[in-house]
Amino acid sequence: MLKRVFSLIISALIVTLSFTSCGCSAKRDADVHVFYYTYSDPYISGVRSALDKKLEDAGISYQDYDSNNSQTTQTEQVQTAITNGAKLIVVNIVTTGSDDAASGIVALAREKGVPVIFFNREVSDTVVKSYEKCLFIGTDAAEAGYLQGDMIGDYLTKNFDAVDLNGDGEISYVMFMGEKGNNEAIYRTKYSVENADKKLTEAGKKPLKFYDSANRDKYLLDRDGKWSAQAANEYMTTLLTSYNVTSGNMVELVICNNDGMAEGAITALSAAGYNTGKEKDVNIPVFGVDATDAAKSLIKSGRMTGTVRQDSAGMAEAITLAVSSALGGGGLKDKLGEYVIDKGVDKVRIHYSAYFGEE
Repeated sequence: MLKRVFSLIISALIVTLSFTSCGCSAKRDADVHVFYYTYSDPYISGVRSALDKKLEDAGISYQDYDSNNSQTTQTEQVQTAITNGAKLIVVNIVTTGSDDAASGIVALAREKGVPVIFFNREVSDTVVKSYEKCLFIGTDAAEAGYLQGDMIGDYLTKNFDAVDLNGDGEISYVMFMGEKGNNEAIYRTKYSVENADKKLTEAGKKPLKFYDSANRDKYLLDRDGKWSAQAANEYMTTLLTSYNVTSGNMVELVICNNDGMAEGAITALSAAGYNTGKEKDVNIPVFGVDATDAAKSLIKSGRMTGTVRQDSAGMAEAITLAVSSALGGGGLKDKLGEYVIDKGVDKVRIHYSAYFGEE
């Protein structure tokens, strides 16, 4: 008898371990299945926390999955969830460079009549229009770039002489790009510089100058596409050995596609004696995107200058409204009347805002 009980316990443990290894929550019979491109992204972590709470408060059963930045893993997770009876899927797509992955997921959902909500990482209009039960909830990819550029331009025009450490009349900058082929990364990289240059030109100042004239891209890319603190830290650590105050060619501005990369850059700067939060030490302006808790803390301590707030709670609220409507027999957009929705395609937009430390 004891041997049989022991055997059953072991079997149960094996099932539990195999289930949790996929990065799921503990609700296998949930109505809603939420697939995150990776739990490790600071902004996505914030969305997940907010969405979990809102779904729980609404009495909606859900299951979370960590795709760990693997599209193959995510697609397999979606297929399994739909096969096992998911009533609705919410997808933070891994691969954004082409329609293949998103179209494949829509095809799986359409076959069973399961509604699909894509969020944060944008899918094309073609994908959304291909299925009447498909919706995208996210930001306007270009808006963060425009806003970050305006913030940088305004800051530099007010503090130009203090930022221009070598007094050459130009601000030398480095740009950390999160992912090649991702529209958010592309637009943040492009428009943050363009809008800052516009502000500087209007103020009679020279435009920004990328610190390395041999780099035609004018950005340093996270080659793993993880928008990671580690990538920015490694780049910043390396460039500081040649570009520093002592050499008279210090990088005078750091622009990052997200706050995770800003954190990594600041860690490297601090290790070299900059951005320590101490009044006597040189402070290099660092700008990010997301307004994560870590970034807010760095801004409060004076080690980071500003960030663009991406509203994780607002994203979670819109997703919950769409989910509750669909599960109640309505359409995905029925409860989203107060949101901006693109003309001609079911894409809901959550606005960004500037953050310099105020709540």
